Amino acid sequence: MGAKKTQPTRPRPIPQRTCVICHAKTDKRRLTRIVRTPEQTILFDPTGKKNGRGAYICDKPDCWVKMQSTQLLDRALNITISPEIKTDLAEHRPVFSAD
Repeated sequence: MGAKKTQPTRPRPIPQRTCVICHAKTDKRRLTRIVRTPEQTILFDPTGKKNGRGAYICDKPDCWVKMQSTQLLDRALNITISPEIKTDLAEHRPVFSAD
């Protein structure tokens, strides 16, 4: 019996997601997920695995400011979000480095 030939393993594809504010497409892990749960609550989802409708926001400071002043996140999650909840969500934004 001959030796079995093994196929080279292909690298796993990296999931891509789009920022609901600026529409930039990037790696899922580089975005922040906001989720609307089946109970209609809005939560920050650091694991990216919570049940519900999700929307992603990139780490650009302009996107987080625009998220608070527009209804783009509301439309993406199909729910009206109060300004207080948006302010709470903005506290979870990534730390921005001064490049």
